[in-house]
Amino acid sequence: MRVFLGLGRVPDAKVAAEGAKLFGPTCGFCHGANARGGVGPDLLRSSVVLDDNQGEVLVPVIRKGFPDKGMPGFPALTDEQVRQLAEFLHEQVYLAANRGTYEIQNIVTGNPKAGEAYFNGEGKCNTCHSTSGDLAHIASKLKPLDVQNALLYPASVGTHPPPHVTVTLKDGTAITGTLKYLDDFDVSLLDSAGKSHSIELQEGVKVSVEDKLVFHRKMLEKYTDAQVHDLTAYLVTLK
Repeated sequence: MRVFLGLGRVPDAKVAAEGAKLFGPTCGFCHGANARGGVGPDLLRSSVVLDDNQGEVLVPVIRKGFPDKGMPGFPALTDEQVRQLAEFLHEQVYLAANRGTYEIQNIVTGNPKAGEAYFNGEGKCNTCHSTSGDLAHIASKLKPLDVQNALLYPASVGTHPPPHVTVTLKDGTAITGTLKYLDDFDVSLLDSAGKSHSIELQEGVKVSVEDKLVFHRKMLEKYTDAQVHDLTAYLVTLK
């Protein structure tokens, strides 16, 4: 079956687990909690990931990025950290192709009261969100795992409007609109007139995605595990 699916070797679970810790704050905000896409593309469908085996393709990309496509490089990461990130991505591809081999355990382990206090206090969540407004009945709309992902990676679960993107062509022409799709090779957007554009990301074409979630991105580096679980436990009470 593994040969039939073209999955190659079985990923190293221990190395991938270390990579998972890095992926969230380093890459997850753009690519989603499990690399399945957010503002940035779904990495499980990326040829860069699928063509890689032992990091020979991924490592240079992680190091240098694609600055002209909106992806920064991460030269400060150690060789071991880059290998861990690569292994995490391979594990995600493996799990996606073997959906019956794993299950998500109960993640509602926090203290709802502590989560509510953090939401209205130190976390400052209530300065932008309202439990009677945008978050009303969120637990009736999303499963607990998706509630937590909405907290950590809101762009990946569709809880915010689609991002806007500006594509500057080689001749300097700028096309702006709602981002529909972005991967390693193409960007698709819908302009204000309702016209669709699909543009090949060749040399000289620049992509700039508007980031309205800067505060969430910064909070990824500040949340403690307890705060994340407490907030999740509070949000799942909003039915």
